[in-house]
Amino acid sequence: METTRAELMERGWAALPPEYRMPAETPTLAEARAYCRRLTESHYENFHVASWFLPKRLRPHFHSIYAYCRISDDLGDEVGNAEQSLALLDLWGEQLDACYRGEARHPVFVALAETVRACEIPKEPFADLLVAFRQDQTVTRFRTMEEIHGYCRYSANPVGRLVLYTCGYRDEERFALSDYTCTALQLANFWQDVAVDYKKGRIYLPQDDMERYGVTEAMIAAGEATPEFRELLRYEVGYAHKLFGKGEPLTGMVDAELALDLDLFTRGGLEILRAIEAQGYDVLRARPSIPRSRKLLLLLSALSAKLLGRSA
Repeated sequence: METTRAELMERGWAALPPEYRMPAETPTLAEARAYCRRLTESHYENFHVASWFLPKRLRPHFHSIYAYCRISDDLGDEVGNAEQSLALLDLWGEQLDACYRGEARHPVFVALAETVRACEIPKEPFADLLVAFRQDQTVTRFRTMEEIHGYCRYSANPVGRLVLYTCGYRDEERFALSDYTCTALQLANFWQDVAVDYKKGRIYLPQDDMERYGVTEAMIAAGEATPEFRELLRYEVGYAHKLFGKGEPLTGMVDAELALDLDLFTRGGLEILRAIEAQGYDVLRARPSIPRSRKLLLLLSALSAKLLGRSA
């Protein structure tokens, strides 16, 4: 018997936190904003720390954007069943459409509707993220780096553009620089999580590069960083470094508070690359991570720059 869409969604919701479900009643804006703030602060401490540098008036908007991104990501990555995830992502897309029609029901979209209105944000970057999460259900290998860039155009770059929109920037020059940084951050996470992603059935290393360096999927499955694998990772880390460099001018083209926020995230991405380098490019036996002490130094550096009234 064919499974109905309603059944797929019900099974999908069962794998996620209960508060993600559609509520019986539409919340007020205050209730919706409180929901988004709780979700943000409970899921991603780095985002919460970075939000200290943002003007207080913008924080509710960043909370609503983060909540949208967080739940969208979980619908695609935490359900564990492609059909169920696709059904829930379709529902989420329908709710996004309803949000832009002024018919929001879920607390995320009630809060997001006010963000969209106040910051004049188009629907495209929100919808683009759903394209990537849908793609995750069916595409698990990438032939070239160009294909990886095509994925990042939907998975990472919209986030940077949403930040710029929220802060009042909407020109193509800044968008292009933001895209470099966001793609670099995505790549840093990919190279950090090669083993983790492989367990999920995904390989984000371009197959062309793997073949050029003599790396096979069997090597990744074995969990042993051969000399060939290390050379491949050395190359990919160097490529990500170059992208961070291309995006760096953006920090000098935005206001001081946003510049500090961007700088902190960029430094965090570069620290991931340094952690990979420090492990000799072996990301298969242990996932590289940034020590808490190093995170504190990054934060103190940014705080010092803020107090001194200059960029770090």
